[in-house]
Amino acid sequence: MIAKNFQLTAELLGYRFAVNDRLTQYTVAVVGAGPAGLMAAEVMATAGVSVAVFDAMPSAGRKLLRAGIGGLNFTHAEAPAAFVSRYAERSAEIKPMLDVFGPSQLVDWVHGLGIETFVGSSRRVFPIDKKAAPLLRAWLKRLKGLGVQFHMRSRWLGWENDSLLIESSEGVRSVHAHATVLAMGGASWPELGSDARWVPFLGAQGIAISPFRPSNCGFQVGWSEHFKERFARQPIKSVRARLNAAAQGMDKWHSGELMVTEDGLEGGLVYALSAIAREQVAQKGRTTLWLDLNPGRSEVQLAERLAQPQGKSSLAKHLKNKAGIDGVKAGLLREFGDSNSMSDPVQLARLIKHLPVLLRAPFGLDRAISSAGGLRFEDLSKDLMLNAHRGVFCAGEMLDWEAPTGGYLLTACMASGYIAGNGVLTYLSSQHAPTR
Repeated sequence: MIAKNFQLTAELLGYRFAVNDRLTQYTVAVVGAGPAGLMAAEVMATAGVSVAVFDAMPSAGRKLLRAGIGGLNFTHAEAPAAFVSRYAERSAEIKPMLDVFGPSQLVDWVHGLGIETFVGSSRRVFPIDKKAAPLLRAWLKRLKGLGVQFHMRSRWLGWENDSLLIESSEGVRSVHAHATVLAMGGASWPELGSDARWVPFLGAQGIAISPFRPSNCGFQVGWSEHFKERFARQPIKSVRARLNAAAQGMDKWHSGELMVTEDGLEGGLVYALSAIAREQVAQKGRTTLWLDLNPGRSEVQLAERLAQPQGKSSLAKHLKNKAGIDGVKAGLLREFGDSNSMSDPVQLARLIKHLPVLLRAPFGLDRAISSAGGLRFEDLSKDLMLNAHRGVFCAGEMLDWEAPTGGYLLTACMASGYIAGNGVLTYLSSQHAPTR
């Protein structure tokens, strides 16, 4: 069974290691049953290594399933240079991983599971049914066919000498492994297992961890009670947004949607700008998000239309008829405008095209889609082995990188798992044969 699966997947993914008696003598522990850990497990099991996966959650891939609720966008079909740039300060560290296992390899891998895909109008790539569950079921079936053993509700508690300490309903036990892959996620979505409870155990080994910060997150705004009561939980559709951050290219307009919450703004549009906004808030205590509430018309066009006689129409009706502004967008104008700007067509047109929304603070990690911070690449080898702990490899969101939504997070997680898995095989191949 293992040899047959190896022939299918090795050709698809280009694994460098064939099944051999030497590798089958090794046992590797993977801590974390998310995409990065599962990919590392597949790489190693395909080469014949005995793999045991441990995870504190009741089932595997829980965050992957949550990501698929709105449609599993697992990668993006944009040009490679643009794709790599999405990782900002960590582009140099992520690029070598994507060169080996990038978007095209990931799409091929998904096809190898029998899942058809399509590219949306935004160049995002989805399974044909947009669902995560069929992909995860097919993947787990493949892994179990390769002999991967799953130990759920089993939490890693660090090391005792050279053995892993694993806590389960049966108590705490020692698990010996010839190598380990840690893929325990970052600090967002704690209810799905990404709770960063692993930090003290690595800290006890003298390994520095960059502080976790929310990424792809919403921001506090501080609405008036009137606005909050009327518009909380309403979407703001067909808008553009930008920040005053020319150095990072964030002074350009970005299109998308927002969601008004009781305490601020959520949604893809603010998530795309959240990394820079977070840093500006950290430096200055606040930042301004500029909204264009009518991307389809210029400021001059709007001023001309709003200057037309209002007649007996109310201002609300005039705004709707001449500028297409009503509902929550009209509420935003009243929230941030004054009597002068609302009564003067030129100033009102300016406000519609450049509405300043003050962002006061990012929402906490428990509300963030992902997190920044974690293990620094400077403390890892090129194949993601800890410099301070030989035989221990790390992958996924527990590494110190971040990226916007749109398939970039999942692609880098899978790529890092692929690199870590191959790193383990290289490491084991250099070791003396294990004793039984």
